[in-house]
Amino acid sequence: MAKNTGAGAGVCIAVVASEYNFDVTSSMVERAKEEIRFLGATLGPVVRTPGVYDIPLAVKVLFARKDVDAVVALGAVIEGETQHDEVVMNQAARKLADLSVDYGKPLGLGITGPGETRLQAQERIENAANAVRAVVKMVQRLRDLD
Repeated sequence: MAKNTGAGAGVCIAVVASEYNFDVTSSMVERAKEEIRFLGATLGPVVRTPGVYDIPLAVKVLFARKDVDAVVALGAVIEGETQHDEVVMNQAARKLADLSVDYGKPLGLGITGPGETRLQAQERIENAANAVRAVVKMVQRLRDLD
């Protein structure tokens, strides 16, 4: 692995990941950890929730901690036979955005879906790294505003 860039120095990032679709989300967690190390940030707590719908509660608890600067939320909402995937994703995404604004801390949305197939979800594992990069940038930009 390449030497870390130092871009994330002084940033503690927690990770919350759904256990549902574990084959995909476990790879997403590992990819997020790699990116956190690469950027020179600190890995905070890693919390696994039963599903994507459960992620906001864990994020709320982590945002309340003074030692966590940002959270990356990871999951794969794969299409089923009903519109349940849309309900889950819409509700989780809305609440996560609200929590980020309420706590003034960045949230990296690394949840893929809705409406994707398992193959599409596997092809989007890199979204975990994108979410890490986004929160590092946001933490730095928010600090610049202070």
